[in-house]
Amino acid sequence: MLLIIDDDIAIQTSLSLLFRKEGFAVRVADGPFETREVLDEETPEAIILDMNFSVDTSGEDGLRLLRYIRERLPNVPVLLITGWGSIDLAVQGMRAGANDFMTKPWQNDHLVQSVRTALKLAAGVPLSAGRQQLNEQFQFDTIIGEDPKLLDVLTTIGRVAPTDAPVLITGESGTGKELVAEAVHQNSRRKRQPFVKVNLGGISSTLFESELFGHVRGAFTDAKTDRVGRFELANKGSIFLDEIGDLDPAAQVKLLRVLQDRTFEPLGSSKTRTVDVRVICATNRNLEEMVSRGTFREDLFYRINLITVRLPALRERPADIPRLVSFFVDNLKKLYNRPNLQVSKDAQHWLKGLSLPGNIRQLKNVVERAVLLAPGDTLTIPDFEKHLPVTSGSSAQTARGVSHYVGPPVGSMTLDQMERQMIERAMAFHQNRVSNVARALGITRFALYRRLEKYGIAYQEE
Repeated sequence: MLLIIDDDIAIQTSLSLLFRKEGFAVRVADGPFETREVLDEETPEAIILDMNFSVDTSGEDGLRLLRYIRERLPNVPVLLITGWGSIDLAVQGMRAGANDFMTKPWQNDHLVQSVRTALKLAAGVPLSAGRQQLNEQFQFDTIIGEDPKLLDVLTTIGRVAPTDAPVLITGESGTGKELVAEAVHQNSRRKRQPFVKVNLGGISSTLFESELFGHVRGAFTDAKTDRVGRFELANKGSIFLDEIGDLDPAAQVKLLRVLQDRTFEPLGSSKTRTVDVRVICATNRNLEEMVSRGTFREDLFYRINLITVRLPALRERPADIPRLVSFFVDNLKKLYNRPNLQVSKDAQHWLKGLSLPGNIRQLKNVVERAVLLAPGDTLTIPDFEKHLPVTSGSSAQTARGVSHYVGPPVGSMTLDQMERQMIERAMAFHQNRVSNVARALGITRFALYRRLEKYGIAYQEE
């Protein structure tokens, strides 16, 4: 049963007809008192809650009722809806436990979709499953590993993929966030529609609107023709916004609008366009910390993190390293026409002990270099070791888990200061060759350029 709480009879009737047509059983309540009566008789599967039941349009009525519902029914999804919507009200509602927030007038398809998503997420599935069982249910061919941490991630993906819930993927650089985003799309109902990837770290603030929303001819000096933006290209499909933590405040505001209202205007146009996309974001930054510092908008954070998936670093699942190495070598056998390639047992064991700060991306790079330059078909420890920088812990001691690195005392440096110091050291070590520095740090060249500009570090264009 779906419970609709709104004091406007027209809204009650409209929503009731909409959801009954979609196959829902519906009950209505016009305020807090009647809501309590309904809850005494029956437990709803989901609730649509208006935020105002008096001449006061602050939303306090709805927030009080939401807190009561959360105390009584902590697991029932609640979607807030109001004709007096504001960003602050949305944030307060999400903090109080709402699952989603939208304004009147609503889009029927989007509202129904949001309710179905909330119901699917509330249904629950077993917390973990064997890799074979997961492979039988979902398409996870490109994600290699059987570590319990990874299986938990895949289980979560399998659960949320059929919904349209926004997904935030976190983890260090090189952990496979893009592959996970693709897996979400491939296991969704949108899999036959476009999957558009956008590296936000590689888009300058001046080109942000044009890249994401498109532009019309004459919008700026070099706009010779109309251009379709990434959101429009992804319509009916999924859009992957990588490195979302790198967005500046102005771009965050522009992105929030399309995520909240599903509408945008191409640069230079006054015509509003509607878009239907599933949004998947990724970052290697701590967004909660950025929110507390005021560098990332709290309302945008709540919009993108309905479901958060954290990918473990490779050092957290070392047993998967031999599986990944074998996978890479099998692919490279065909690519380089070396069918007899294999990795010695000693090398497999040695690789498991590496810290690999660049994670899977760095491991793949090391394996490919070894395959290209090894004189024989059996890859040994020296074949891999020569392609590891000293800082990666390539010595035998580090491979056994002993590290001689001593970091700065806790609290003596901020994350930004540490990041700047690491970039400066890498630039000096690689003689300002940006491509080599980016590869060593496990990030893209575009992401490195943004950080160089952010910290005022001099560099030469390649």
